[in-house]
Amino acid sequence: MAPAPDEPSPPRPLAPSRPEEDEPAVRSPFGADDGRKFQRGRLVHRLLQSLPDLPEDKRKAAAARFLARPAWELSVKQQVEIAGEVSAVLADSAWGAIFGAGSRAEVPVVGMVGERVISGQVDRLLVTEAEVLIVDFKTNRPPPKTQGEVAPLYLRQMAAYRAALACIYPNRKIRCALLWTDIPRLMPLDAALLDDALSGLLG
Repeated sequence: MAPAPDEPSPPRPLAPSRPEEDEPAVRSPFGADDGRKFQRGRLVHRLLQSLPDLPEDKRKAAAARFLARPAWELSVKQQVEIAGEVSAVLADSAWGAIFGAGSRAEVPVVGMVGERVISGQVDRLLVTEAEVLIVDFKTNRPPPKTQGEVAPLYLRQMAAYRAALACIYPNRKIRCALLWTDIPRLMPLDAALLDDALSGLLG
């Protein structure tokens, strides 16, 4: 009797949410501002995660209560500034839908791209009949001013998410953006830039 053939090696998994290389340097929480910028980014992140789950007419009051907690030691001016900036992101004319009805937070993504298994978690996802919107939050690091300054690690991460979701939704346009919570600011990513990043990832 002939021996059983060797089982094929499983495809090498790729987990964009757990990169194998170092991330860009984070602004120190122990700098001259006593970590206020570090804390600010975390508070913005928390609000962007939680407020979309509330009705729009409840968000302003919820943000005010959260930011007024004594533990944060924020002045009234700081509370108003942060709440206003978060509100502006949620109401962004191009991307506001990603925080609206039908959108989801912390969504697991698994797919097969080429011979690689993509497995990760998207911070914010919206799937409509026409398109798929993907947003990933980046917190507590000096944000780049242009797409060309974005760390290749982040571009590969978003390219992997985009490729995995394209397999699930082949007939829908897929748009990606990074949300830099330190400002906060949404940065849409060009499809050509992500195509190049994916080629490098799978090459």
